[in-house]
Amino acid sequence: MQRAIIIGAGPAGLTAAWKLLKTTDIHPIILEESPYIGGISRTANYKGNRMDLGGHRFFTKSDEVNEIWTELMPLQGKPALDDRKMGWDKPLAPGGPDPEAEDRVMLVRDRVSRILYRRKFFDYPISMKPETFKNLGFKSTMKAGFGYLGSSIHKLPEDSLENFYINRFGRPLYSMFFENYTEKVWGRHPSQISADWGSQRVKGLSLVKTVLNAIAKPFRSKDKVQETSLIEQFWYPKKGPGQLYETMAEEILRMGGEIHMKEKVTALALTEEGIGSLTTTNQETGEETQWTGDFYLSSMPIKDLVDFMQGEVPARVRELAHSLPYRDFMTVGVLADKLLLENKTQTKTLHGGVPDNWIYIQEGDVLLGRLQIFNNWSPYMPVDPENSIWIGLEYFCTEGDQYWNMSDEDFIELTISELVKINVIERSAVRDACRIKVKKAYPAYFDSYEHFDEIKDWLLTRKNLICIGRNGLHRYNNMDHSMLAALRAVDVMTGKLDPHAVWEVNTEKSYHEKQDKQEMQDKQEMHEKQEK
Repeated sequence: MQRAIIIGAGPAGLTAAWKLLKTTDIHPIILEESPYIGGISRTANYKGNRMDLGGHRFFTKSDEVNEIWTELMPLQGKPALDDRKMGWDKPLAPGGPDPEAEDRVMLVRDRVSRILYRRKFFDYPISMKPETFKNLGFKSTMKAGFGYLGSSIHKLPEDSLENFYINRFGRPLYSMFFENYTEKVWGRHPSQISADWGSQRVKGLSLVKTVLNAIAKPFRSKDKVQETSLIEQFWYPKKGPGQLYETMAEEILRMGGEIHMKEKVTALALTEEGIGSLTTTNQETGEETQWTGDFYLSSMPIKDLVDFMQGEVPARVRELAHSLPYRDFMTVGVLADKLLLENKTQTKTLHGGVPDNWIYIQEGDVLLGRLQIFNNWSPYMPVDPENSIWIGLEYFCTEGDQYWNMSDEDFIELTISELVKINVIERSAVRDACRIKVKKAYPAYFDSYEHFDEIKDWLLTRKNLICIGRNGLHRYNNMDHSMLAALRAVDVMTGKLDPHAVWEVNTEKSYHEKQDKQEMQDKQEMHEKQEK
């Protein structure tokens, strides 16, 4: 029997193993460095309160991925706790599970994302509400309007992320809503970052499209394609994204696959055309194990992958791979009685506060990048969703910098001080807090990335090595892209596709999403009919 050695138990590695077991005779063996399933998509648990490390909305244009999600976690058939108590109408799947009685269930959630700028809320995407112009002020509104008109007439060369944004929104809006936040995320000014990041994350979104979306919304048919940045509903596992991948891991084990935790890859022996074996070191015992297979699938950072290769690697490739940049990430979970943010929206919440899933912090006087409200992702994330607020504060950093090296106690104090400073919370309302660090959370688009194709082209010469996942491809993918890359990898292994197919996932310039309320229900009903 052929064997596939899979590095990483994140969405890509798990999907590859799951697909191999479902459709082939190739035996998958997953090696995971950490003690956790799900990679950056895992759900952390702090005293029963669950944390989504990145804010993972489940939406995709891929029927393949949709089918996997709904097979593992069927769409809700009855109202969730907050749906029922608040009287929210959701598209329910006939015969679907009851979230109040079962755990293995996918919820339908309303998306609310806003920007906090000048201590005021602005909708994202941009809305045509009077409140938007009131908060922005007449002078800034006029400046933004003329700036956009100017960008429509005079296009800048898209040789940087800064110019990418200016071409779509105009310089004033770029300065207000993108420049500071982008620099927080990457630690670099947008003028120093490749436009590739924007083309993969923002895609076809522009100011005119957000305005047209606001005007056309009441008249849009259910088949109308929307930009991903404009969707208003998404799916979400009852207990966070990690629940889905933990369920997938259980299915992999049930079908006979292997998952070995706390096994860090420390060496890969090269042959003339591929990988001969790899070695892992157990993070608890220090014991080394050698693994051999017919195929090797890697979702580990390319920097580490090439660093650990033993054998003939071109010096240029080693140098470029070793210099690939990454951005690290920290989340601080804060449990509080309530937030100071007043809910002036039409949407009431179970906890009485604002309805946002996340809030982008576009304030230049704090390090905080984004704030998640876990109560609004799922009422089953906090222990007490009605009488407490459970939030996640996201910080972007570089491993080894002054913030990464701060003690948990000191960094949590800094976080709370920033929340107090921008009028989000009263210090006396804080009940508890924790910090979680994530290394190499974001593959970055500067420095040696400019020559990334040289690395990719050499990796493609390794005949039995297939790179998958966000870090494996050094591409800022969504979960569905990582899963699609894994599915294409299986097609490569079975001879259906050329190896380049994996690298072509998420390279289109527009990534559309059609899932409004009715269509989400239609997809689930279609899936149920197929099962019957």
